[in-house]
Amino acid sequence: MLSLTSPVRTPYHRLPAGPKLLVLSLVTFLLFAVETWVFMLAALAVVALLFAIPGRPFWTEGLRLLRPVSFFVAIVLVWHIATGDVGAGVTICLRLVVAISLANLVTLTTRMEDMLDVVRKLFAPLRRFGLSPDILAFSVALVVRFAPVLLEKGSRLAEAWRARSARRARWNIILPLTLIALDDADHVSEALRARGGLDTGY
Repeated sequence: MLSLTSPVRTPYHRLPAGPKLLVLSLVTFLLFAVETWVFMLAALAVVALLFAIPGRPFWTEGLRLLRPVSFFVAIVLVWHIATGDVGAGVTICLRLVVAISLANLVTLTTRMEDMLDVVRKLFAPLRRFGLSPDILAFSVALVVRFAPVLLEKGSRLAEAWRARSARRARWNIILPLTLIALDDADHVSEALRARGGLDTGY
């Protein structure tokens, strides 16, 4: 299984996957429940501190993972500036950066196998309804793995558009990004079939 786990060892690597995912869920819920930019700024400072504690290489890796998100954050901010709602735009952008940074922190410091074990246990009661926890856990793993990949490819498409046009890239890159996502899905399905598919236990 492809993993986003960082080779830079940190104190967070020793923490169990279950509590980390639980804290991530609770903090994300809190981020969307609070609507003040001051709270978001404080949360961003805490997240920055968490990335800074392990040292510069880990901090740099965290910033690199945020690079693909910067394009979408810029679009949201420009839109709210244009509509005259700057405060809401700043709050939303800070919320996105904090939530994605926290998710990156968990994926960087947690093995994919450990996260899959947690998801399997959560989905185990669904087995009585004919749903395989293994397939559901694998689906979650694919989302975790390929979401940053698609964000990075979207950022590259936007950069390519800016290099060829004076106009800002907006909806114009949606179609090529969709085709890229479908192509990646096709490659993943072929790789799974080549390896015998998923052993669901049924």
